[in-house]
Amino acid sequence: MKKFIILLLLTAGFCFTARKANAQSTVQDMQQLILDIEKLTQMKAILSDMKTTYNILTQGYEQVKSISEGNFNLHAGFLNSLMAVSPAVRNYVRVADIIEDQEEIVTEYKSAYNNFSSGGHFSAAELVYLNNVYVQLLTQSLNNLTTLTNILTANTLRMNDAERLKAIDHLYTDTQSKLTFLRNFDNEAEILAIQRQQEQNEANTFQKLF
Repeated sequence: MKKFIILLLLTAGFCFTARKANAQSTVQDMQQLILDIEKLTQMKAILSDMKTTYNILTQGYEQVKSISEGNFNLHAGFLNSLMAVSPAVRNYVRVADIIEDQEEIVTEYKSAYNNFSSGGHFSAAELVYLNNVYVQLLTQSLNNLTTLTNILTANTLRMNDAERLKAIDHLYTDTQSKLTFLRNFDNEAEILAIQRQQEQNEANTFQKLF
């Protein structure tokens, strides 16, 4: 009987110990589960923040890209407009004036040089000097015509209408100055030729008298 009681107590103690161990194991499992849930929640929050950040960056990039492309398109359009030539520039009255002045420079130069070279009042060295002056003047005036052509030709110079008109005005002033110089130069040469002719006439008359 005594052995039976002892065996019963041992069995009961074993069962109690087993239940206690099971209970402790269950508590540990619950604690681990809670930790896992907390970690999962934290990871979800991190992923949510990352997604929000990505969306912000993506939207920002698209906005910057859109603005950049828009600015480029505006810039390209502006540059294209500078390469074009408007009717207001092409029909500007100074354009015809410059061409007319250039024609007068060429016509008056040829006429004057032919007279000087055939009049017999200038030496060979003097005729070379006259020719050099005319060549330099013609070269500069032809450069003005080249510049005018570039101003009036599309896709050549990047200038707006105001800049083109200002450049044309400058060419007109310069061409007028060259035409004025040519006329003054020709007049001085003509006066010198007349003086020499008078001197020659006086010399001839003097020879006839004596």
